[in-house]
Amino acid sequence: QVQLVESGGGLVQDGGSLRVSCAASGRAFNISAIAWFRQAPGKGREFVAHIQWSGTTGYADSVKGRFTISRDGAKSLVYMQMKRLKHEDTAIYYCAERDNTYSSRSVADYSYWGRGTQVTVSN
Repeated sequence: QVQLVESGGGLVQDGGSLRVSCAASGRAFNISAIAWFRQAPGKGREFVAHIQWSGTTGYADSVKGRFTISRDGAKSLVYMQMKRLKHEDTAIYYCAERDNTYSSRSVADYSYWGRGTQVTVSN
């Protein structure tokens, strides 16, 4: 059974940086597409960034230029470096894996999810 585990969340001041990680157990990511989503209190889960097996990446407009997603295929790890964090970035961040080489921005297209890691940006 595929399990995804996020780590690296925490509390940071406005303008600060964090790096969150996603690790897979049970099998390697291999050719899967991986994405990060986030959910703020009282809001729906929203797309943040994705990376395809080819290395092609995509970002939500709200984080473009501030967040960078990358993967280490050999270690089955996906990272997301977050810089110039804002209070509105506060949310639980979830890693998701899709059974497809191509990414998607839709929650429904991802089969496997981690439990999330909390990112809190203080004013």
